[in-house]
Amino acid sequence: MIYWRPVAMQDPARPRGALPLAGTSVWFDRVERIERGGARDLVPLSEVPDERLETLGGLRAPIAGVTFERARIMTILNVTPDSFSDGGEHFSPADALALARSAEAQGAAFIDVGGESTRPGSDPVPAAEEVARTAPVIAAIRAGSAIPISIDTRKAEVARAAFSAGADVVNDVSALTHDPALAGVVAEAGAPVVLMHHQGQPRTMQEDPRYDDVVLDIYDWLAARVAEAEAAGIPRTRIIVDPGIGFGKTLQHNVSLLRNLSLYHGLGCAVMLGASRKRFIGALTGTVSAKERLPGSLVAAIQGVGQGVQILRVHDTDETRQALSLQAALGGERT
Repeated sequence: MIYWRPVAMQDPARPRGALPLAGTSVWFDRVERIERGGARDLVPLSEVPDERLETLGGLRAPIAGVTFERARIMTILNVTPDSFSDGGEHFSPADALALARSAEAQGAAFIDVGGESTRPGSDPVPAAEEVARTAPVIAAIRAGSAIPISIDTRKAEVARAAFSAGADVVNDVSALTHDPALAGVVAEAGAPVVLMHHQGQPRTMQEDPRYDDVVLDIYDWLAARVAEAEAAGIPRTRIIVDPGIGFGKTLQHNVSLLRNLSLYHGLGCAVMLGASRKRFIGALTGTVSAKERLPGSLVAAIQGVGQGVQILRVHDTDETRQALSLQAALGGERT
């Protein structure tokens, strides 16, 4: 199999013939042609099949009314006692609504509500408890705001309750592998879904993750999950892919993924990056507390946008918006 990784560029001086990367202001005029276990060569666009160029260059379809000509922010709202960074902070619907309104005012395009921590070493939460945590919060946000709401869940029962409460999107860290019924629930609702790569279960996923080639293995895995979702009745235009930073990856795996994010535009879906405050940032910077990893989180976000990522899932909305605004101005993009 041949893989095509666009060499992402942001310089305001854009050469004639360059293409937008997934319809964004990021552009490319060369592609790395990759053979698994073989050659890796830089080639001009003239050597790339037309259908590949159309996929790599095309603007992604809107999700829940949100367009992707530029990167958008998804704000994390965990209603859990044990999430690695903000567990226990937003349990009440009133507190959650206040955070959602603040995030929307600061520039968030989505709110991602989660009721089960899937951090390394975590235990599963019963579906009924997850519903009790998330549905009232989603209902409160929907009553007080029009912002698109994502439910971060692996379970069909939780997704059904979330849709009833007003959610718009399902963000599944298992990519529809944990609960066989979830794909049907998403398809029936006509909802978008995030398919995130993972290796193993949350409790043990960081013990000894291994890949033949982490970047290509995850591409193939996501391609298979996208095909399964389509077979279940979810069109590609409603699918977002996420390489799953920190979910069954070593430090070097995470670094390799961040360096090669543009490859995943070949899947023809919007790409989401969730690197905010994660452990690999602490490992690289010597920062133990997750809440002190903002500078590293912003660098990861800027790296993602420079690779054409459409959605950044973050804890720090306003700080991320500031960083993206400055990056856009320096790159010559109109804001």
